[in-house]
Amino acid sequence: MQKPLVCVTLRGRTVEEMCNDAPKAVKLGADLVEARLDLLWSTEEKTTPAKKSEEGEKESIEIIVNQLELDAIDVEDSIKAISSTIETPLLFTCRPQSQGGHYPGSEDDRISVLKAAIASKPDWIDLEVDIDPPKREELVKLAGNGTRVIASLHSLELVPSASEIAQDVMDAQEMGDLVKACFHTKDRKDALRIFESALQLKSSGANYSLMGLGPGGDWSRIHAPALDQELVFATTESGWHLAQQGKINASDLRTAWEVLEYS
Repeated sequence: MQKPLVCVTLRGRTVEEMCNDAPKAVKLGADLVEARLDLLWSTEEKTTPAKKSEEGEKESIEIIVNQLELDAIDVEDSIKAISSTIETPLLFTCRPQSQGGHYPGSEDDRISVLKAAIASKPDWIDLEVDIDPPKREELVKLAGNGTRVIASLHSLELVPSASEIAQDVMDAQEMGDLVKACFHTKDRKDALRIFESALQLKSSGANYSLMGLGPGGDWSRIHAPALDQELVFATTESGWHLAQQGKINASDLRTAWEVLEYS
């Protein structure tokens, strides 16, 4: 049983923070790292609610994400700095707000960012399947043979049926070297549909990566080797809260594979 590649999404909302997280990601077992360029247009602010918590309870912290203006970031300099600093195989992503990302500009502006990212010759580039076909074809052509393409699907709505998910993945096979599908799960029934779709895709010959964000979203990550998945996304973050978010620490992921004897 071949273990999937582990891609760690770099934490941070600045070039410096992402670059600083890369060595930690490698230490925890990353085969490649993902730089979310859209996060550069956001800042994080931690506040405590005005209402005090009950005595003996831990004081909760609320995280507020603020959006930056489009001209606040020098795209080419940022991409150059990330590419020249990070030695690990690199995936560039620039997610639009419509799919849970933070890029504030128009779609044409975002395409320009993706072109600049491809020009830096990363190992991987993430291109959503719903990009306007002619523009997407141009991006794939620019990527050439040197940069592998992830054809990604992201849904903020209800999780489809297992058969629908599997069909969407199969339909997108020709759009990249690997198809990534991610869904927001509200409960474990949603997560079970994702898992069932992975079982349907097993032994299909499809190159894919399925996951959820929310309860049970980590099931398909933990059992990825048994599901014939090619790539699994993880984080350098740690804590019990990750399970509720469907995420998993990269080191914990590899430990789980050893315990489950996925070798």
